[in-house]
Amino acid sequence: MPELLSKYRAPETDTCTQEISPESAGWKYVGFEVFELKEGETLSQQTKDKEVCLVLVAGKANIKSKALDLNNIGDRMSPFERKKPYAVYLPNDDEFTLTANTDVEVAVCKAPGKGGVNARLITPDDIGSESRGKGFNKRHVHNILPETEPADSLLVVEVYTDEGNTSSYPSHKHDQDNAPHETYLEETYYHRIDPPQGFVFQRVYTEDGEIDESMAAYNKDVVMVPRGYHPVATLAGYNSYYLNVMAGPDRRWCFVWEEAHNWVNSAAYGE
Repeated sequence: MPELLSKYRAPETDTCTQEISPESAGWKYVGFEVFELKEGETLSQQTKDKEVCLVLVAGKANIKSKALDLNNIGDRMSPFERKKPYAVYLPNDDEFTLTANTDVEVAVCKAPGKGGVNARLITPDDIGSESRGKGFNKRHVHNILPETEPADSLLVVEVYTDEGNTSSYPSHKHDQDNAPHETYLEETYYHRIDPPQGFVFQRVYTEDGEIDESMAAYNKDVVMVPRGYHPVATLAGYNSYYLNVMAGPDRRWCFVWEEAHNWVNSAAYGE
């Protein structure tokens, strides 16, 4: 099985700092890339047979595709400003050029496209937010591309978790094609840490023990979740942001809790 932790590579000779493909991950659906561009640098790609969601994690940019000509979009210089991001959805058989107006950190989220959805700008006003959990299991969510909004395969969300809290917890999984009980969704976690020298712990494990890995994810690392449970724990002094990309044969987020820990959702676990 491929390694589940992809370490950040500094953009010394290439603007690409993360590159996850179905081939490198050993799965079928999710592709994920991150680029760090200096002001004035450009990034161009053809979407080919993939739909793409560009998420401006930080910075401002112009983005031009076959149908869109967007000028100076973006409203945060760091994800830890906790503003909602700007994003752009592009269908398969499209192309884009992104020009950085400031230093830019952009995530390129990919999954199989079917050509049924038009390109569009996703503004902060288009993005819903919600707080989840209680006690030491609280997090805040920005739903960038949820299943209620049009796309062919992609689901994209960003999550904030304060120091000392758990996230993606109680442990849950979505690795069986058994809707509406559960759907098969591959998933990537792009981790950002504040202050940046910190790290979070993430465990990926299956009930049969075939996968059981615990990882220290540092700033700008990616954890891949091919199947199984995948909780995250933060440490004192360090706040967490992660960008999730999910995709599978059924574009619905249906998951099941690990029964041993589901009591954390109940009244038995207080505020």
